[in-house]
Amino acid sequence: MATAPRRQVSRPLRPAARGPARAAGVDAVTTEIILGAFETICYEMATHVSLTATTPILNQSNERNATILDAAGQLAALSVGIPQFMLSSTLPVRFAVEFFGPDGLHDGDVLVGNDPYHGGGHLPDYNVFAPVFHAGECALIASIQCHHADTGGGAPGGYNVNAPDIWAEGVRFPALKLVEKGVKRRDVEYMMAANSRTPTFLGDLRAQVGAAELGVRRLKEVLARFGTATVRAAVRAIIAYARRRFREEVARWPDGTYQSDVYVDHDPHGKRDIHVHCAVTVRGSKLTIDFTGSDDRPDIQAYSTFGNTRGYVVAQLASMMDPAIPKNEGFFDGIELIVPKGCCLNPPEGKSVAAGTHHPGTEVGEAIAKALERVVPERTCPQIYKMGMPTVIFGTHPRDGKVFIDHSVDSFAAYCGAVRGQDGWGAMNVSFGNLIRATAEINEAIFPVRQLARDYETDTGGAGEFRGNCGSLYQKQVLVPATVYTYVVGKRYPMPGIAGGKPGSPNRLVVRAGGPDAFEVGERAEYIEHAAGERYEYHYGGGGGWGDPLDRPPAKVLEDVLDEYVSVEGARRDYGVVLTGSLDDLTLAVDREATSGLRAEMRRDRTP
Repeated sequence: MATAPRRQVSRPLRPAARGPARAAGVDAVTTEIILGAFETICYEMATHVSLTATTPILNQSNERNATILDAAGQLAALSVGIPQFMLSSTLPVRFAVEFFGPDGLHDGDVLVGNDPYHGGGHLPDYNVFAPVFHAGECALIASIQCHHADTGGGAPGGYNVNAPDIWAEGVRFPALKLVEKGVKRRDVEYMMAANSRTPTFLGDLRAQVGAAELGVRRLKEVLARFGTATVRAAVRAIIAYARRRFREEVARWPDGTYQSDVYVDHDPHGKRDIHVHCAVTVRGSKLTIDFTGSDDRPDIQAYSTFGNTRGYVVAQLASMMDPAIPKNEGFFDGIELIVPKGCCLNPPEGKSVAAGTHHPGTEVGEAIAKALERVVPERTCPQIYKMGMPTVIFGTHPRDGKVFIDHSVDSFAAYCGAVRGQDGWGAMNVSFGNLIRATAEINEAIFPVRQLARDYETDTGGAGEFRGNCGSLYQKQVLVPATVYTYVVGKRYPMPGIAGGKPGSPNRLVVRAGGPDAFEVGERAEYIEHAAGERYEYHYGGGGGWGDPLDRPPAKVLEDVLDEYVSVEGARRDYGVVLTGSLDDLTLAVDREATSGLRAEMRRDRTP
């Protein structure tokens, strides 16, 4: 295997600076110019996929991330994408560099890897990458990671959460050449397409190849302008700068060990309380994150790979630090990460990991946030969501008689927690980065579905000085006979509150809603068949609140009631705010004397 469960790097703290310092062979201004070029190229690569891919997951929802690495596979720059993808390209690329050796990669090669046990998250995430040669040697690597709609295996949609092992989930590609010395390998492409149920697979794969080749062309322009030696020196300086700035941030935190315990409701087979334990230790500028004590029951079906766990660690920490720190290899080098082999966050090889990118992956971020809310509460907002797995709907499209697979990327609007100074915002959860909800009209044109309703649900956002955003109701009709495959978490353990804030509302999903055989998805992954015209009803959970709800200004609570985020009863129950008048005729007002008395009483009642 190319991964290791533990990594430790220790370097001395240097004086602060505003940007990368001068490194051997390159000045700070040139380094910044090269970094800016890298970030622009990453953006171009990611945008290329969005404009050329064929499925809504990529051309609407943007589930992709572009990166640039040095020749050894160290991360140098990345695009704005899904935060937990930040480091997911590094381990697969490093494996390929080791596997093919110094003479095995050539100018014009394009490779693909998707193997969770060679650094990936799960099989649907394809990492396509290409070496960048200049003056006869490999100087950089351009990489683009995308989620594919179907990658074979026993369940349509790539989420075979009932698979007994990784081999039943689909086809593993540790490192495979799609293009060799500029010549497309039609045999490999045909073999990969034959293992996908979706006719759009090749369009998405070719979009990735095109993005990688675009990155190669642009990076060759940078190398031609500055030379290999200067670019390599700039990469070293960028990484060193991130490493130093990370350590400076940690050095401001109080020393100590901070622990937390969080849980996933259940695995896809109904085994309850998947446990994630986290101990965060701060010693000067050194940060240790230890997941010893996390669930290691051999019969659970909930595993996050080491590469995925590593990504969630970095995503959570990045949200709690200066956003100007570059997100590259140096950022991660400041962390000693301990993840025991065999636990739910670093599984024994061969275990099924299909939905582990979601859970217990997101619980990694939750555990770190809950541990560090005592250290930096003003910067703490869990970069997580509570879902289970996407609601995968599949059947035969009447238009062409081919299989359609709808991952319901049109449906996510939930889980938006508050942070100090800001209520939860009203769309995609922050942990999804630039992932967006697919357009209703386009989704209806592609799949035989109809979107019926979408609305916020009152009293579902976690109460707090800053309120979590409301959960949402989403209703969808499937126009043909179909099967849905899904499971749901976040019912017993919804989005958490921070610094005294309350949790958000739980999730619910009802299939065949409104009919005599309505079915609410429970604790097990279910295949649910239904006739044409059946309705789905999603109740997505609200975000957690931040801070004591009794500290929220009464005028803000009144605004929430007028906006129907909070009910009149909820204002009194959760915030201690007494309102007079009527919502219907907009005559509501705060009874300040009654509010002051009620809040004092509520504070007395909660005192031990």
